[in-house]
Amino acid sequence: MGLHLNEGGDDLQENHEINVTPFIDVMLVLLIIFMVAAPLATVDVKIDLPASSAKPAPRPDKPIYLSIKADNSLFLDNEQVDPALLGATLDKLTQADKDKTIFVRGDKGVDYGDLMGVMDNLRGAGYLKIGLVGLETVGGQ
Repeated sequence: MGLHLNEGGDDLQENHEINVTPFIDVMLVLLIIFMVAAPLATVDVKIDLPASSAKPAPRPDKPIYLSIKADNSLFLDNEQVDPALLGATLDKLTQADKDKTIFVRGDKGVDYGDLMGVMDNLRGAGYLKIGLVGLETVGGQ
């Protein structure tokens, strides 16, 4: 361990090996913390997304999600937003950067006309880059 005893004398000899046990303990604690915290960093609005077999596009660093629930309520990230105030709320969230891509997550139960109305509202607010989010299917089913 830390010291070795000599058979012949009373003086102790130093051991110059690094004890890695505390480092392993710290790494295991950090691993557990990140495993618990990772699911909390996702969007928490429960939506039944339709599936798609298209190749997924790369995600930006901080995506902005506009979620449309089955009852046509709108959520920006995790906050509910009034449809009349959608443009102003997006301007605050994006610092009026109209080139940001807005990712629209629509429930399967949302009417096509309602989805198009929300997308028209986005276009009217000046946000022309819109990405539609869906579930990935395995094997193109």
